[in-house]
Amino acid sequence: MTSHSPLFTPLGPALSGAHTVLGTSAGDISLYRAQPEGGADGAPALLLIHSVNAAASAAEVAPLYAHYGTRRPVVAMELPGYGLSDRSDRPYTLRLMTDAVHAVVAHLRATQGGTPVDVLAVSLACEFAARAAVEAPTSIARLACVSPTGFSGKRRHYGPPGGHRGLAWLHRVVSHPAWAQGLFDLLTRPGVVRYFLKRTWGAPLVDENLWRYCVQTARHPGARHAPLYFLAAHLFSADVNAVYEALDCPVWMSMATRGDFTDYQGRDTVQGRANWRIHQVEGGALPYFEDLNRFATLLDPFWSAPVQVA
Repeated sequence: MTSHSPLFTPLGPALSGAHTVLGTSAGDISLYRAQPEGGADGAPALLLIHSVNAAASAAEVAPLYAHYGTRRPVVAMELPGYGLSDRSDRPYTLRLMTDAVHAVVAHLRATQGGTPVDVLAVSLACEFAARAAVEAPTSIARLACVSPTGFSGKRRHYGPPGGHRGLAWLHRVVSHPAWAQGLFDLLTRPGVVRYFLKRTWGAPLVDENLWRYCVQTARHPGARHAPLYFLAAHLFSADVNAVYEALDCPVWMSMATRGDFTDYQGRDTVQGRANWRIHQVEGGALPYFEDLNRFATLLDPFWSAPVQVA
């Protein structure tokens, strides 16, 4: 069996700007860097973290990377198993993803004299970023969560610390060598990728550049490994609500109004807390692709808010 799709095509960069690879305990992590011409007058770095799905990459944060890269240092990381990061055949776990965030945050802090960084994460990556902020509370100054997971449905999750909600039998089935690559190739056909993006947008028109890159990144060697753990729910936290409630840093959260990710009835566990700011943003789960100015108008004041919460 090959370790990658027979449809393999070389993968180019997801974003413009400088691209580097950071060696970490979680494997090699792909980083894209942008900053204003002439420097950023001491502004802390902003770390952007894409979501988790079958064809994720830093391309999911492209509008934010371009927007904030003209104002302050911005780094977009690619999680283990995605983009140009390490995609080797290994267990993809909550610990691995969180450790990757820790490593990149520590690297950025070292480049700016030890001061904490700001972080924006999308969807399931919000769980990893929140866990990192709870485990190292002086490392992340502010956390923005775009369409975060963990708030849908009536059930709240206060399971074993660090535990996941995955099904071992399901992962064994979907990752069986006889059909794992064929199954993944079916799930990432161009038409299927477009179908899921439409559900993310909640609209028939999606960003065509993102769609093209999603199709391409799903053909990279090892592309199936992390998504199959995701498909079996191994990357969803069993204690996610306890993690969110343990956050001490300022938190900004956006909720979509269209598409598959509009259920945030569980937000009442954090709504009203002094450090949380929750906004309903018109659009799908990636609203900054649809109206960047409107999204930034809501988010920009948060980056200048006091770090200490009364």
